[in-house]
Amino acid sequence: MKDNFKQPIGLTSAEVDQRTKEGKVNRAVNDQAKTAWQIIKENTFTYFNLIFLVLSILLVIVGEYKDLTFLPVIIANMIIGIVQELRAKRVLDKLNVMNTTKIAVIRDGKEEVIPIEHLVLGDVIVLQTGDQIPADGQVISGTLRVNEALLTGEADEIEKDVGTELMSGSFVVSGKAYARLEKVGKNSYVSKLTLEAKAMNSKEGSEMVRSINRLIKWVGIIIIPCGIALFIVARYVNHLNLADSVVSMEAAVIGMIPEGLYLLTTIALALAAMRLARSQVMLHDMKSVETLARVNVLCVDKTGTITEPKMEVEKIIPVNTNKDDLAKNISVFAQNMPHDNATIKAVANAFNQKANIQVKKIIPFTSVNKYSGAVVGESTLLMGAPEFVLRGQFKDYEKEINKYTSQGYRVLAFAKYPEALEDEKQKLSKEVDLLGYILISNPIRKEARNTFKYFERQGVNVKVISGDNPLTVARVAKQAGIKDADKLIDATEIGEGDYEEVVRKYNVFGRVKPDQKKKLIKALQKNGNTVAMTGDGVNDILAMKSADCSIAMASGNSAAVQASQVVLLDSDFARMPKVVDEGRKVVNNIERSASLFLVKNIFSFLMAIFSLVFAMSYPLRPAQIALISAFTIGLPSFLLALENNYSRIRGKFIPNVLSRAIPGGITDMLAVSILVVADMVLALGRQEVATTATMLLVAVGMMVLYHISRPLNKFRWTVLGGSFLALVLAVIFFHNLFALSRISATAVFLLLVLFFAEITIFRFLSKFADGVREVLVVYDQKGKDLTLNDIKQAYRKGRNLVNMPIRK
Repeated sequence: MKDNFKQPIGLTSAEVDQRTKEGKVNRAVNDQAKTAWQIIKENTFTYFNLIFLVLSILLVIVGEYKDLTFLPVIIANMIIGIVQELRAKRVLDKLNVMNTTKIAVIRDGKEEVIPIEHLVLGDVIVLQTGDQIPADGQVISGTLRVNEALLTGEADEIEKDVGTELMSGSFVVSGKAYARLEKVGKNSYVSKLTLEAKAMNSKEGSEMVRSINRLIKWVGIIIIPCGIALFIVARYVNHLNLADSVVSMEAAVIGMIPEGLYLLTTIALALAAMRLARSQVMLHDMKSVETLARVNVLCVDKTGTITEPKMEVEKIIPVNTNKDDLAKNISVFAQNMPHDNATIKAVANAFNQKANIQVKKIIPFTSVNKYSGAVVGESTLLMGAPEFVLRGQFKDYEKEINKYTSQGYRVLAFAKYPEALEDEKQKLSKEVDLLGYILISNPIRKEARNTFKYFERQGVNVKVISGDNPLTVARVAKQAGIKDADKLIDATEIGEGDYEEVVRKYNVFGRVKPDQKKKLIKALQKNGNTVAMTGDGVNDILAMKSADCSIAMASGNSAAVQASQVVLLDSDFARMPKVVDEGRKVVNNIERSASLFLVKNIFSFLMAIFSLVFAMSYPLRPAQIALISAFTIGLPSFLLALENNYSRIRGKFIPNVLSRAIPGGITDMLAVSILVVADMVLALGRQEVATTATMLLVAVGMMVLYHISRPLNKFRWTVLGGSFLALVLAVIFFHNLFALSRISATAVFLLLVLFFAEITIFRFLSKFADGVREVLVVYDQKGKDLTLNDIKQAYRKGRNLVNMPIRK
């Protein structure tokens, strides 16, 4: 490799400036960061804001200005959303600048390190082990072994010599080379794939966001025909004047729009990303914080996750030679190998004595062979995993090797092969002369035990997947406090069809190859698990891409960092509980807030259908809907979203939300429809009916708020009390603004009767819904194994459900 490795001059500064002006720069097309204008545009020019604008214009045209009270809430929501997202963007932009991927480039004959976004067409870059190739190019000097699995799906390592093409998005497994960039930015292969993927209707990664988008989509489809039908009934069937027809129609439409739900979700995710950024955690995908909160299996690598990323040689054990000769041979090997991974760096630091032995050729390490070599004379010095270096001879030394691995050491076999190997493709066919063992240690991270205990308490099963000896891995896992660390298996013994069975039986997997890591992740997912994968090396990337959520250590190589959704910037695995808690806080609070929003939406929809079926006008006004939205939904949902709610997530988003919202929506609809029917007999008048209906909806809104806030604590009592007080003050001092009038004794009597009826109806429906929700949660856990007895127990438990206390 050294023979064809020469440093080129590269581009001049003038050439770089010219190509930058021409736009021939390596800017990514898949940048998920929004610009300030995009944030303003996405919060302002929305489908529902357009509907609110049309409704406002209609109210102005008919002169019903007091029913524009919903506008300040909409405008405030919009401004809050823009401000909060811009704040989060500033924090995340600073973090991205600090953590941007950099690469070595040759300019004016000198090597410098720059961000990959600053590369231009024709730049000469330096590629070595662990680098992700940033743009399409061609090798002009040196040799590499490249994995293109992220692009092609093939896990084979491909040799790239002078003149061969390199594709962006692939990563370097071994070797070092210079490459000239031929296609950058949007013209590169990986950019074209990204654009194709964006053009397709790809599924959202987050269940919560996907569910909310689905809800909003269906609401958007329903409200237009529903609004037109209500207007026609009011104007042409009930013969109301134009103003009353518009007001009646708009109240129903406004009631059906969950105007703050999507905004609240966006803000909650943005704030979570901002808080995590301040804790040295960067999210490549904001929705990954929710996915991680739902994870029930966490797969971790040993090195860099359980242990510190640094390695140290503890001792060498000579076998068929003396200690001095063994140390001399290791020095020859280490000083001639490229120092492109933590293992060889640790060996080179320990063995740095000068040696006058000529090395003819280097055999680079590959994750397939699991050894590297140095050709000396007519033989080859080998260093690597004992099973792969010794092969058939391994059984002769297995007992001694296991003695060291059981002590927690990582054991490398150092041997002499009787032939000069041509390259890493040449398979070992003869016996080796084992010279000795190199014992390497990785200190356990100080915080590892507490972190894994946290996951155990949360019901998350931790599985260790490593390329090291399974005994070594199991020993380290046990020291870190990982449950069932004694359930271990050597991945070389796993048959092609056995993966789904072994992931159920074992918790520690040793001697795992990169493609096997991916198969293990896939098998866990087939067994119904939500899987997260941590990693820091190129051998982890395939598995990280397959996992539901991927976490990388920033101290790892750039390819692993770029492939991940979550990056621990200080490479501190103890940050993981914080990430999970943030996800749970977002999901739990949004579930609760969504229930509040949907009570109003369900009521408005059902009431609109009732009005259409019986050819009646919708009984409420937009101003009254605004009062209900502001103080039983908007204010409490915003405050409750600030609470540290770290309860474990159970069940699916839509069933959880609907089970809390439907009882309130049906109770509202029954109470108001009875009131409307009573008006036909008692002739209360449209204004009295509207005011009484508003009071009934307020009462149910407070009952729903109480129900979803259980168990109550000081903060939740404050939210309940504050919302109720705000409602009372609004009714007393701003009754004209919200179109509320004094009601007769008959209406007061009717209000009291229906209020007590509401309590009974709501309590019954809530108990039933809680029981059904618990059955769905158990079904989600057990699937087809659910029995009739399970259903009965779950339903009974749900009806008596009291939420677990919140962990502060």
